Amino acid sequence: MTSSTGRNAPGHTGNGAAGLPVDEVVDGNAGVGAAARAARADAHDRWLRELLPRRSGVALVAVGGLGRRQCAPHGDLDLVLLHAGVPGVDELAASIWYPVWDAGLRLDHSVRTVPEALSVAQDDVKVALGLLDARLVAGDAALADALVRTAADHWRRTAVRQLAGLREITTARWAAHGELAFLLEGDLKEAAGGLRDVGILRAVATAGITDALRPAVRAAHLRLLDTRDALHRQTGRRVDRLVAQERDGVAALLGLRPPAPSGPDAARRGGAGDGDALLRRVAGDARTVSHALDDAFRAADRLRSGRRRGADGRPPRRPVARDVVEHDGELVLARTAIGARPDPSLSLRVAAAAAVTRLPIARATCEWLAAYCPPLPAPWPAEARAALVTLLGAGPGLVPAWETCDRYGLVEGWLPEWTRLRSLPQHNPVHRYTLDRHLVQAAHEASRYAREVDRPDLLLLGALLHDVGKGLPGDHSTVGAPLAEAVAARIGLPGPEVALIGALVRLHLLLPDVATRRDLADPVTIAGVARRVGDPTTLDLLHALVRADAAATGPAAWSDWKGRLIAELVARVRTALDTGVLPAPPAPDPALLAGPLPVVHLAADRVAVASADRRGLLATVAGCLALHRLEVLSADASAVDGRALVECRVQPRYGLAPDPIALGADLRRAVSGDVSVTQRLRGRALAARAGGAAPRVVWHREAATDAVLLELRAADAAGLLYRVTCALDEAGAQVRAARISTLGGDVVDAFYLVGGWPDDATRDRLEAAVLAAV
Repeated sequence: MTSSTGRNAPGHTGNGAAGLPVDEVVDGNAGVGAAARAARADAHDRWLRELLPRRSGVALVAVGGLGRRQCAPHGDLDLVLLHAGVPGVDELAASIWYPVWDAGLRLDHSVRTVPEALSVAQDDVKVALGLLDARLVAGDAALADALVRTAADHWRRTAVRQLAGLREITTARWAAHGELAFLLEGDLKEAAGGLRDVGILRAVATAGITDALRPAVRAAHLRLLDTRDALHRQTGRRVDRLVAQERDGVAALLGLRPPAPSGPDAARRGGAGDGDALLRRVAGDARTVSHALDDAFRAADRLRSGRRRGADGRPPRRPVARDVVEHDGELVLARTAIGARPDPSLSLRVAAAAAVTRLPIARATCEWLAAYCPPLPAPWPAEARAALVTLLGAGPGLVPAWETCDRYGLVEGWLPEWTRLRSLPQHNPVHRYTLDRHLVQAAHEASRYAREVDRPDLLLLGALLHDVGKGLPGDHSTVGAPLAEAVAARIGLPGPEVALIGALVRLHLLLPDVATRRDLADPVTIAGVARRVGDPTTLDLLHALVRADAAATGPAAWSDWKGRLIAELVARVRTALDTGVLPAPPAPDPALLAGPLPVVHLAADRVAVASADRRGLLATVAGCLALHRLEVLSADASAVDGRALVECRVQPRYGLAPDPIALGADLRRAVSGDVSVTQRLRGRALAARAGGAAPRVVWHREAATDAVLLELRAADAAGLLYRVTCALDEAGAQVRAARISTLGGDVVDAFYLVGGWPDDATRDRLEAAVLAAV
């Protein structure tokens, strides 16, 4: 027996199809939909039958997409050459495999007898699942039928046991690929809720464990297949990850188009598709698949563990909350709750119980609640508010409980705004989740900080609502504040708490924006934040919210440096709020004020330089750091006793720290005016210019005590700080501080320019110089 996988055989280049009729296979690559997939399967079948000579005891069997007759435009061929011990089978296999490779098709192939194939399936659950899709293409029908029938019978007998191992494999796959319903660039096949999971549902249905392939799942499956086919057509190759740049094209192939624009937009849009509509459709389909698979795994778990029985022969019912009991590993309604008139808070109380106990809600219970639970009045009763806070503060149990309730329409009954937020894409690359999942995840993350604030209930609600304004015109923080206040009022919070929820939404970006873009040593900065925050309670809530928001956004949204800056800002603002006294700015490093010049101090995240007082020192230091692949996070420039001082916070651009000896030597030579270093700086700077959207300059007049703030918004690029500081220096501007904030592929660089800069013409000239440097 032989078995291997690959596009080409070892040492084989694939130099043509040896005259075999593969053209109709290639022609079958066009088209999206079930009919096109079936046509591709028919074309493959006809061609492969010509490759297998008529011979008893041999059968060519398709598995995978060809076995299911669901061939993607650029999918693999999964073939098994089945034989009954006939001689010359290896040569026969080569006569089939090589033409397939010559046709440029990827091939997963094996040569086995029926007992060998069944033996492998017993040891490998993935092989067992693959054989459930087995279909005769050519050859001995009786031989293929023996494999198909025996494999299906064996699966039905062992499915409950084998699904335990399959669940471990599946969970690991989910951890690696994430959840398709909430990812902005998900893998249509491997992510949770994708096509791979539909295969497991098909196996569960074959075993008769549950009605895994109910109509909603079948419809979702067909749409996911259509999306995968359109993605293959759009890219011209086999790819399963729906990346952002392909979404509009895939949507157009699927007939998903935005509302017809008018005016100049009409020509710009042309035939583009609605990528956001596609993403929302994929999210809904993935949710349907994921929810069905959760049900299927739970059903298998119950069968495997055996049903516990009480004295009456039925599984016992254990109360877990008012009107909620645990029954056979799931939460169901108590009989008294079903018989009585349900109160409006019942669905929230069931969701809270599920989140706290981390037990799933039975499907029948969700359907009953969706059909019979009355709507909540406005304002909510106290019991409903308490249940919502319990749900949001339940930690890891929140997300699955919320998702289950959302699948059955319960969340819309609590928050009608959720319809607009569900599956809404977030196009900033730092975000890993759709908007609705981000909000729920933020509430989960906020529960970690509940003990650090005076009002954990308002922290949880603020986290759930902080981005409620996204998707609407205008700044989402400003737009979202009144929406959040309306929700808080409907929930029944008193007026001052409603106002505080609005403040949390309005100011939820204040701390990170100021900490990373402003000089924290400037009293104007601290006074401005203190004035907007107003009191220590709000400050603590905002500090907790920004950390929860960053954790729910993704790893690129947070760093130790950012955390330290925000903590420093919070401490300074707290001092101002508590005492009314603004903290004094920190003094320069004494080590920079002593000893012969130049002075260079290097630490893991800090570079400090002192030289004879001269213009352009900041630009020189910034360029030298860029040469050594260090990103500048903040920079402070000052002059003390005839010395020019520059202190920078840095981090490696590509994760590897530079050689400190080489960095120190280059800094000393550069600040001393070594021309060779300057030439290297200018060469690198010109080579690293970034493209993308046009950069922008924004002026802030009242943001500093003794300076005007110039804010540059542009695409990130190595050496950008060096180019801009050179331009500022050449234009006669003195920079006393710089703050660099990176947002995905963009930066917001803030430069504190000494002097008033009141003249419009002078500011225009400086702005033009900065933009030209970008």
